[in-house]
Amino acid sequence: MNVKISKMSEINKEQFIAELNKRAGETDRRVTEAVSEIIENVKLRGDEAVRDYTIKFDGKAPECFEITREEIERAYNGCDDKFITALKNAADNIRAFHENQKESGFMMDGALGVHVGQVVRGLNRVGVYVPGGTAAYPSSVLMNVIPAKIAGVKEIVMVTPPCADGTANPNILAAAYIAGVDRVFLVGGAQAVAALALGTKSIPKVDKIVGPGNIYVATAKKLLYGVVDIDMIAGPSEILIVADESARADFMAADMMSQAEHDVLASATLITTSQELAQGVVKELERQSALMSRCEIIRKSLEDYGMIMVCDTMQEAIDLANELAPEHMELVVNDVDKWVDKIYNAGSLFLGAYSPEPVGDYYAGPNHVLPTSGTARFFSPLSVNSFVKRMGVIRYTEQALEKSKDDIVLLAETEGLTAHANAIKVRF
Repeated sequence: MNVKISKMSEINKEQFIAELNKRAGETDRRVTEAVSEIIENVKLRGDEAVRDYTIKFDGKAPECFEITREEIERAYNGCDDKFITALKNAADNIRAFHENQKESGFMMDGALGVHVGQVVRGLNRVGVYVPGGTAAYPSSVLMNVIPAKIAGVKEIVMVTPPCADGTANPNILAAAYIAGVDRVFLVGGAQAVAALALGTKSIPKVDKIVGPGNIYVATAKKLLYGVVDIDMIAGPSEILIVADESARADFMAADMMSQAEHDVLASATLITTSQELAQGVVKELERQSALMSRCEIIRKSLEDYGMIMVCDTMQEAIDLANELAPEHMELVVNDVDKWVDKIYNAGSLFLGAYSPEPVGDYYAGPNHVLPTSGTARFFSPLSVNSFVKRMGVIRYTEQALEKSKDDIVLLAETEGLTAHANAIKVRF
């Protein structure tokens, strides 16, 4: 396996960034055209179009899209007890973390009857897309649904594609039961996103769509943004590790592979001040990847988008990490506390040798729905705040408005908006 080790230089850095940017480029035009057609068809034909596309892409469509509460409970009761316990423990951690994100409104009482403030309301209805079949991720159910519940969303609607036999993945249904999903529909792909955004006779229209999916799902979300809100337009997964000579090569290799196995477009990067560690990690990647069930994906990902960069100083390594703004960043160095305050751009930060990325994916509590492709420079992880809206509140008494009327009229008339000014004048 050819994983590149490069000495840090401006040329090597720019070449590497250019390679990463390629994989997060514009969606293929044919995909956009296909998804646009699906959206338009669902808009015109509703459930009939959704059923036709489900048969076309999944092989079989259920008689009724909605899964009954009894079916969800049966799936939950049929799962392995240890799996259910693990899901519940993860859900408890996720819930405890996100409870701290709850936002309160405020009111400011000024002199002479001026009252202004802000109220925070949960969204009315949210759609959660969850991949099914071989790419089923129960952890994504917990990460997307629990913050929405805490935010006070009135109804959470989940869509998930059918398995090959036309049934729902039972692990996904068990996670939906634990997280508190209100309704579940057995439909996937761009047609499911279109149905959630536009509404059909069977599938209710939502205010926001969250959750991961393939390129068709991501494209549908992108095209329908504005008709409906979305969480983010996510690119391929990525991990960046900053490590010094204290790090273990076998740990670092394992952590790089934990993201590489997602997708051949996934990126795994190690930035280190130790040439010895870099060489050890290459050997460990070769050894460990042969033991993994998704060996071919891992090797393809690492050969195309893997990189080990050797820097002269830790400050140089940190500067490069901030420039790349990765989805997941591990900091495995002798003096973590010295360097953590210098990190500004990362979706989620993992500190020390015993905080590997999968702890965040499944269990610790912070959300695993994270900005990718350098967007951690300005985007944040999914949170309770993703599921609320804020409204300004203004209440003036007659006395308060009389005191301010001349200023308001002057500002309105200066802008040439005489009807605005008149709405103040007419009251006096």
